[in-house]
Amino acid sequence: MQEVTGSNPVFSTMISAKGIEKSFGDLKVLKGLDFCASKSEVVSIMGSSGAGKSTLLQILGTLSSPDSGTLVIDGTDVLSLKGNSLASFRNRNIGFVFQFHHLLPEFTSLENVMIPAMIAGRSRRDSESEAKVLLEDLGLSGRLAHKPSQLSGGEQQRVAIARALINRPAVLFADEPSGNLDSRNKDEIHNLFFSLRERYGQTIVIVTHDPELASMCDRSLIMRDGMFVQEM
Repeated sequence: MQEVTGSNPVFSTMISAKGIEKSFGDLKVLKGLDFCASKSEVVSIMGSSGAGKSTLLQILGTLSSPDSGTLVIDGTDVLSLKGNSLASFRNRNIGFVFQFHHLLPEFTSLENVMIPAMIAGRSRRDSESEAKVLLEDLGLSGRLAHKPSQLSGGEQQRVAIARALINRPAVLFADEPSGNLDSRNKDEIHNLFFSLRERYGQTIVIVTHDPELASMCDRSLIMRDGMFVQEM
């Protein structure tokens, strides 16, 4: 299958996945996919439910392993990493944003954002300082001490995005990041991803059903039955 690539030269490649296959029992979900994304590129992946989008995102994000294929992120063969080495790579190099924010309800916005930095071994003082800067950048300076139940859906998603950015990852993966939001908050989150790319230079891969968000991306790939069938 032809590799899906960006227009940038090979040396700027951030993610290179080749021959990715994944089955669950007798159901083959991914059928030899090739995927490539350049540094600072924003790519959307669209397709109907069951096309394999979220499975692919979990594999690219190292949350799941393929049955076969190769995956290199920022020059690292991530499929060769195991246990603590893989967890450390993921913590330092990859950020995740999900449709359901997965904030810890007993912690404040500031504490939720600090957690990945402290897991990475940074001091509490440094983690808190960085978390404050990110939350202020995302317009949440007045919500640092608020717990998730005290925040709107859009505010919760911005806290989740700040948490994903705290370790300055090279890659940000987002799975239906605006799927739970009203139109005003959805537009804010959509625009936020592109301002983040300008500020921090991340490669961003977004699984979405939203054609408006897809149209804003550098490229949009369409999946059907475990394969890419179209690029826009």
